[in-house]
Amino acid sequence: MELVETENQTMIAQMVRDFGATHIKPHMMRWDETQEFPAEVFHKLGELGLMGVLVPQEYGGSGFGYTEYVTAIAELAKIDGSIGLSMAAHNSLCTGHILQHASEEQKHKYLPKLASGEWIGAWGLTEPNTGSDAGNMRTVAVEDGDFFVLNGAKNFITHGKTGNVAVVIARTGEVGDSHAMTAFIVERGTPGFEAGRKEDKLGMRASETTELIFTDCRVPKENVIGKVGDGFVQALKVLDGGRISIAALSLGIAQGAYEAALQYSKERYQFNQPISNFQGISFKLADMATEIEAASLLTYRAADMKDRGLNVNRESAMAKLYASEVAVRTANEGVQIFGGYGYTKDYPAEKYYRDAKLCTIGEGTSEIQKLVIARTILK
Repeated sequence: MELVETENQTMIAQMVRDFGATHIKPHMMRWDETQEFPAEVFHKLGELGLMGVLVPQEYGGSGFGYTEYVTAIAELAKIDGSIGLSMAAHNSLCTGHILQHASEEQKHKYLPKLASGEWIGAWGLTEPNTGSDAGNMRTVAVEDGDFFVLNGAKNFITHGKTGNVAVVIARTGEVGDSHAMTAFIVERGTPGFEAGRKEDKLGMRASETTELIFTDCRVPKENVIGKVGDGFVQALKVLDGGRISIAALSLGIAQGAYEAALQYSKERYQFNQPISNFQGISFKLADMATEIEAASLLTYRAADMKDRGLNVNRESAMAKLYASEVAVRTANEGVQIFGGYGYTKDYPAEKYYRDAKLCTIGEGTSEIQKLVIARTILK
């Protein structure tokens, strides 16, 4: 594994920093306060090739690997976790599912629009009563001639309202059968397909999260991804890559919180010296820096293995588990170092604190990651 940053990573990191300074930082607190999803930002990210990082050039993408992808997400998350989250969800879930499992015809139809940022993608697996228990999903798809008719609801869906297309997993067989679920491509505007309630969230507030509601929604059979019954198996493979993206998101938030705290500790004077001189503060910073470095190594190891076509079921879960918990600890200590100012919106610490927590929940809770890891080591 090569630990030296590549020329592509350096280029992407600088490009994201420059883009963020102009298009994200001046507006992000307003977006956070109003829960505005800035769709135009993602169209611009598409112009930079960041909405199709992993998509091969033949489908209009950038054709990069997971190491470059991790770099892009982390740099975005250092600026604003919401933007990093939405970029990751678009790339890893909707676009990633089509890239990994769709037919050539489907790829050529949808990937160029998704990779360019012309279209924004959503991915529907989670349901109100079956969060981690996806095998018991209640959204059903019944065959009817040349169509499948979908009925049910999904929740906690990123881009559920604004997304132009969604990959949706619905049950086509018996409850609890892991081979009784099928993945469908459903375009916005399809009769019977609409967005439901938008969630009022603690953090990541500029990343849109809503319900998806299906009422006698007729989806052509040509929009089935892969084979009927393979949807859940496909979803698990998509989540292996998705966990790397959440690890990268966590890493970026942790790095942003740490860098803000480090800078503040050098500028904040108490007792005629910067507070970084005090052991109580310097030890916090030492712990933060060490844990971030460890999270980075786990994340880039998983990315490197993914690029080499290896099974990353365990490694992606480890990276996601550790990096997300590090993000929460780092953000928490960041607020502590800022003191009273860390509890105000005049400084960045409180936003990192609010944003970080989702990383331990989304795309599989920390407890689910431990379950995945345990299963691999107890075989």
